[in-house]
Amino acid sequence: MKKLIALIALLFLTTTAFAQITGSAHDFSSESWNSSGEICITCHTPHDAMTGYEPLWNHEVTASTFTLYSSSTLDATLGQPDGPSKLCLSCHDGTVALDNFGGTTTGTSFITGDALIGTDLSNDHPVSFTYDASLATTDGGLNDPTTTSSGLGGMIDADMLYSNKMQCASCHDVHNGAGIDNLLVKSNASSALCLTCHNK
Repeated sequence: MKKLIALIALLFLTTTAFAQITGSAHDFSSESWNSSGEICITCHTPHDAMTGYEPLWNHEVTASTFTLYSSSTLDATLGQPDGPSKLCLSCHDGTVALDNFGGTTTGTSFITGDALIGTDLSNDHPVSFTYDASLATTDGGLNDPTTTSSGLGGMIDADMLYSNKMQCASCHDVHNGAGIDNLLVKSNASSALCLTCHNK
């Protein structure tokens, strides 16, 4: 009976995730460079996944060195992108082919248009920095992530940060769970998403 319940739960979760990503900007099932016709395989695999990355990671990871955001008013300490942000940039920096998944490293299809961020992140929101109560106090223009609601059910640190770091996935849900334009985790109407962290 326990196995049957577990199987039903797995099918429900798989179907729900599939329905959310289907038709979104990350549904690559009909792209010419994805001969498998599958949605998940371009990023994830059930077997022979790359070690040291997100669960069951299947896409070549960027080796780029990025030009980072810089500002005299920035109190956070920045380093090269890591965690989920590095995985996002493994397509969006334009140096790794979209079809470099499943062990392929000789792909020929690269991201273009507005989705191409490149390796110069100097005019993009900083990522991969520690966002904690100490930074909020030092900065004065940030909400304390340990005591401020994310609007997603819990506090900012629990719902939006990855190992206490602000990452691309803090604001963008690659699986389109909320079904909001630009793969946002919640609406930015009246700057609601921005004002979750910023108190200006």
